[in-house]
Amino acid sequence: MNIIKVSKGEIIQRSGDLNTKIYFVNTGLLRSYTIDDKGKEYIYQFAPEKWIIADLSSPTEPCQLFIDALENSEITVIQKDPQISFVDEVKLKNRMKVLQNRIIMLMSSSALERYIHFQETYPNIVLRTTQKMVASYLGITPEALSRVRHKISQTK
Repeated sequence: MNIIKVSKGEIIQRSGDLNTKIYFVNTGLLRSYTIDDKGKEYIYQFAPEKWIIADLSSPTEPCQLFIDALENSEITVIQKDPQISFVDEVKLKNRMKVLQNRIIMLMSSSALERYIHFQETYPNIVLRTTQKMVASYLGITPEALSRVRHKISQTK
């Protein structure tokens, strides 16, 4: 394990990389995402403090996700090794639960429900990233996100 500092905007993993790592966020904010053939980004996950982020490909397979820093961050870099337990069970279950819930919500929930769930899952990230990134994560346009946020503000 290594502790490193990464600067805002720094890409620490690119799609297609081999021998990718697991990153535990000590401070800062990371994200993982993919880019389609037209150059559009799709955010897969945000990782604020105390979260892990990784592409789940094996060390010998090309990964699918980019990972970059949305803020100056300090991260612990962990080698993927099937013989070593790299995180405790609680952290891994938390990550899998969040991803499972997200997939189910993308299939069956309204944009409003997804945004409310996003706020509950990632408190304060709305203040730490752009509306375009949040919309990408939710699978909606920035304009649709504006309408959702306006609707929420009307009910308060």
